Amino acid sequence: MNVTIFTDGAARGNPGRGGYGAVLRYTAPSGKVHVLELSRGYERTTNNRMELMAVIAALEVLNRPCDVEVHSDSQYVVNAFNKHWIDGWKKRGWKTAAKKPVKNPDLWKRLLAAMEPHRVSFIWVKGHAGHTFNERCDQLATTAADNGPLHTDEGFSDSDID
Repeated sequence: MNVTIFTDGAARGNPGRGGYGAVLRYTAPSGKVHVLELSRGYERTTNNRMELMAVIAALEVLNRPCDVEVHSDSQYVVNAFNKHWIDGWKKRGWKTAAKKPVKNPDLWKRLLAAMEPHRVSFIWVKGHAGHTFNERCDQLATTAADNGPLHTDEGFSDSDID
């Protein structure tokens, strides 16, 4: 099955209240297009953590191996894969090229696990540029951050501040 995922994250302050939004689209063999929207708010987090959580949440709802195209306005997420940053981080024991700890390692590891059964590609889209699904994800993320309910981002620490 081919699935297209659109994602966005938001934070009100960095750190601050945050949320993510994701829209999953796939076409059933009958030709019917199915859409699933996901969102969740957090009481203290960062924008980058929410960008990662949006992709993780979307991949974790898939119940069988899929070909997945992830569209994100986060260069942090997209470049980690398309520029192979993540390969270097893993090789260096979750350290950057400057030998500093990678931020958000808990979420990067969770994302890799969520990707494992799938073939995933990442496509960067310009944020706030009128892209229908990116705008919808932004709306889901900001509404979750602003209106809750707000959950605890268990993995957040002040060392994750972008």
